[in-house]
Amino acid sequence: MPISRQTRRGLKEPSIFPIVLATVLLLILNISHLLRAQQARAERDAGRRANNENLVARGKYLVEGVAVCGQCHTPRDGAGNLDRSRWLEGGALWLQPAQPMADWPLKAPRIAGSPPGSDEELVMLLTTGIWRDGKPLRPPMPQFRMSRDDATAVVAYLRSLSQGAL
Repeated sequence: MPISRQTRRGLKEPSIFPIVLATVLLLILNISHLLRAQQARAERDAGRRANNENLVARGKYLVEGVAVCGQCHTPRDGAGNLDRSRWLEGGALWLQPAQPMADWPLKAPRIAGSPPGSDEELVMLLTTGIWRDGKPLRPPMPQFRMSRDDATAVVAYLRSLSQGAL
């Protein structure tokens, strides 16, 4: 039997208020969760940037102040001074061995920005004195025995340099 129009009006219609309220609360919770996650990512990224900046600064100190890599790996100007505008871009070696050596290198390679090896190969070189072919580098390259942390810092600094950067 069909319900008359009047009977239909007399029935209590369900309220949509609880559904709207639940939806709004879920949206607020989701937005709050997303904002917390975004803030956590931003804090993590800031921490990584600070750690990387510290690592690069340590590497710069080791490269410039301790190992003095620029003496061989930076070209010199006409007066024999290091050309800081081409810092660590490789250069002709200015020193010669006391005794003639057949395989004495004539040029030091570019190590700024993209040194000639992977990070792991460079760390191995700086911690063991051994290159990727299993042999020690030829003189005059020093046979470094850096700690892994120092070698990692040196590589981070070298990678941070772009072509022509100081």
